[in-house]
Amino acid sequence: MPPAHGCRTVGDDLKLPDTVVKVPTLLIMGGKDYVFKFPGFEDLIKSEKAKEFVPNLEVTFIPEGTHFVQEQFPEQVNQLILAFLAKNT
Repeated sequence: MPPAHGCRTVGDDLKLPDTVVKVPTLLIMGGKDYVFKFPGFEDLIKSEKAKEFVPNLEVTFIPEGTHFVQEQFPEQVNQLILAFLAKNT
């Protein structure tokens, strides 16, 4: 399936081997990101379900940000990344 259609498979049982991400992971999202329109995506990210696949997941929302939060709030995103790296290296 082409990457452009990846959001359509959220929640599908894909039967992939060893789908667990084993490294600390930071997800920075805008609170107004359009991907929340896709069925199941908001629940996956905002609940603990994502931690089944990424146990060391740290999710941070920038409330006024959209899908391009790194362009809208570069200083805030940079600080979040630096703090995450300092904590996990």
